[in-house]
Amino acid sequence: MHILVAGAGIVGISTAIWLQRAGHNVTVVERIGPASGTSHGNAGVLAAGAVVPVTTPGLLRKAPAMLLDRDAPLFLRWSYLPRLVPFLRKYLSYATEAHVDHYGRAMSSLLHDSVEQHQALAADTPAAAYITTEDYCFGYATRADFDADAYSWGKRDAQGVRYDVVSGAEYATYDPVFGTDTFETVVRCKNHGRISDPGAYVRALADHFVAEGGTLLIADITDIEMTDGAVNALMTANGALRADKIVFAMGPWSRKIAHKLGVKVPFESERGYHIEMTNPSTMPRAPMMVASGKFVLTPMRGRLRAAGVIEFGGLDAPASRAPLEMLHRQVKKLLPSLQYEDVVEWMGHRPAPGDSLPLIGANDTRGLSYSAFGHQHVGLTGGPKTGRVLAELISARTPNMDMRAFDPSKYKA
Repeated sequence: MHILVAGAGIVGISTAIWLQRAGHNVTVVERIGPASGTSHGNAGVLAAGAVVPVTTPGLLRKAPAMLLDRDAPLFLRWSYLPRLVPFLRKYLSYATEAHVDHYGRAMSSLLHDSVEQHQALAADTPAAAYITTEDYCFGYATRADFDADAYSWGKRDAQGVRYDVVSGAEYATYDPVFGTDTFETVVRCKNHGRISDPGAYVRALADHFVAEGGTLLIADITDIEMTDGAVNALMTANGALRADKIVFAMGPWSRKIAHKLGVKVPFESERGYHIEMTNPSTMPRAPMMVASGKFVLTPMRGRLRAAGVIEFGGLDAPASRAPLEMLHRQVKKLLPSLQYEDVVEWMGHRPAPGDSLPLIGANDTRGLSYSAFGHQHVGLTGGPKTGRVLAELISARTPNMDMRAFDPSKYKA
C-alpha cells in the first residue's frame, strides 16, 4: 500500500520505518523537518518505568501552591486560563486511584521494553550509536523526601519496575559529580536507557528511511479532505496528497485534525523547557531526575541538558522566562562550580490528552486513517513501539499487546 505519515518526530519516523520494513510505500509529510519539535528537545531518557501519570489523587489540592511557588515545576500563563478550564476539568477528573492503576497497566505494556524497541528500530543504522543503557536515577535531598514519594514507587512496584535504592554516598562511588552531600537517597531504575542526542538520533533514522526508498516531503498540512466520515486526503499549499492509508503523528498539532475525524479527545499542549550547557566542565554519568525540582539532568554529546517543567499556555504564545529561570537556578544550586562555553534555551510542546494516554489505532471502521499521538512525557520512550504496533495494525496483523486503552474510538462523537 501507499501510506502517508503526517509528522516526522520519533513517533512518525518510527511508524514510517516499520511500515517500510513491512513492504509498504511510505511518504512522510513534515512542515519543517525531522525532529523539529519535542523529539529534539526532550530529556533523552528511555523511561521504561514512566507508569505513573501526573494526575494522581490529591493533585487538585497541591496545584495552587505549586503555581505560586517559583521553584515548583508547574507554570501557567494566566491569560490562557479561560481557554484551559474545560480541559482542566476533564484532566483533573482522572486524578483517581482507579485511573492511576489503569494508566499504569496500559503504559507498562507500551514502555517496559523501550530499550529493546529502540535497538530493533535502529539496528544496522547510524542511529544505533546514540542509544546507551545507563540507569535512570532519581535523586532525593533527604530520606524523608524519598519516603514522601512512596505512592509513586508503590505504583511502579505494582507494574514490575526494577530499581535499587542506595545512599547518596554509595551513588557517589559510581558518579562523583554530585558529591556525597547533594542527595541523601538515590533510586537507580534498571532496564532504562538514554539517547545521547535526541534530535540527531531522529534525523539519522529519517536519513535511513529515505536511503531505504522512503519519501520525506516538506509541506505544511493545511487541512484534510473527508468523504463519508473518513479522511481521504491531506491538503497542502501545493495541493492534495492521497494514499491508501494516512497516519497522523503530529504531536500537539493533532487535535484539530482529530476532532474533524470525530475523535473528540480532550487535548492540550503541555509546554516543556530545557536549558543546555555546551562543553560543560562536569558531566554526570547517567540521567538524574532531581526530585526537588522535577527536572532531569541528562548528559548529551558535548552538552549537559536540564529538561522538564510543565506550563499550560497554548501553542501560540512565546516562551516564558519563569520556567527557564527556574531551571537556571536549579542547575546552579545543584552544580555550583559548573562552567560551560555557552547555554541554549528551548521551549517545545508535549501533546497531552485528558486521560494522559496516547491515541494509537484506527480512526474509522474501515481503517483509512490512524492516530499516533498524545504521548505526553514519553514520546521518545514509546515512539518505536508505537510505530511497530501501528505497522502491524495497518498490515492486518494483531499486536502482541492489549490496545484497548489507546483506541481512538473511545473518543468518537
